[in-house]
Amino acid sequence: MTLTMYACANCGHWQKWFATPPACPVCCDVRNELPEEGWHILGEKAVGDLLAAHWHRPVPGVTAFRALPSFGLGSTGWLIEAEGGNVAWEGAPYYPPGALAEIERLGGVTRLGASHVHGYGALWQLQRHFAPAVVAVGVQDLAWTKAFRVTWPVDERLELAPGLTVHRTGGHFPGHCVLHDARRGILFCGDALKVDLDGTVPRALSCHKAYHARIPLSHDEVRHYRSVIGALDFEAVATPFEFAAPVTTAEVLRLFDHQLAGRPDTAALPLGAGR
Repeated sequence: MTLTMYACANCGHWQKWFATPPACPVCCDVRNELPEEGWHILGEKAVGDLLAAHWHRPVPGVTAFRALPSFGLGSTGWLIEAEGGNVAWEGAPYYPPGALAEIERLGGVTRLGASHVHGYGALWQLQRHFAPAVVAVGVQDLAWTKAFRVTWPVDERLELAPGLTVHRTGGHFPGHCVLHDARRGILFCGDALKVDLDGTVPRALSCHKAYHARIPLSHDEVRHYRSVIGALDFEAVATPFEFAAPVTTAEVLRLFDHQLAGRPDTAALPLGAGR
């Protein structure tokens, strides 16, 4: 029997299977919602026929890749120009030929990684097309990586490129990681943070163990977020879904301190006056 790539239309998670998979393991996890109308799982060709490529550059040296129309959770794949070659962090739901051609024009991919399973998207496709030597994912999240091969499991910290460092935060998932771009002052924060936007303007921040189920992080998990993220200097954040600026280290620390001051919750904390 031949293994084939299949994607869940509800969340976008890809899995290898012998025929259409019976269910999606990510949707079955407490952090995601189940599809109200049942499973809709598509093969690679069907997904490719459905989606078109879209990309833009929110800041110099960073390109955001998406797929239109939105598929699954509607994730964004970030291509970051770095010394020694481009780093791809998180994955778009799928990379149509136009997206792969644009990545090739920008220099390809030399290192690949992601914060956690909600940001994996079609990382398997980038690995298949560009064969980067380094594919980095938190070692405690290897159970979710069946669609691609991890070549560098991350413990607590890994420098992917000069000025681009992976840090494990845990919390949302045990192996959840963030990527700090020290040169540009950007935190690729995965799902450690959720940003509420008014158009393109950040208005509020929140953090969650499970977004759809509205389960808050524990105090110890927030303390670990604070110890890791609070030590990083940034003025913008990039989640698996959007780029948000300005969002500073001080504002994120204010959110964590608010969580630690009482009963944890998932409510969004408004950002400072003048936003």
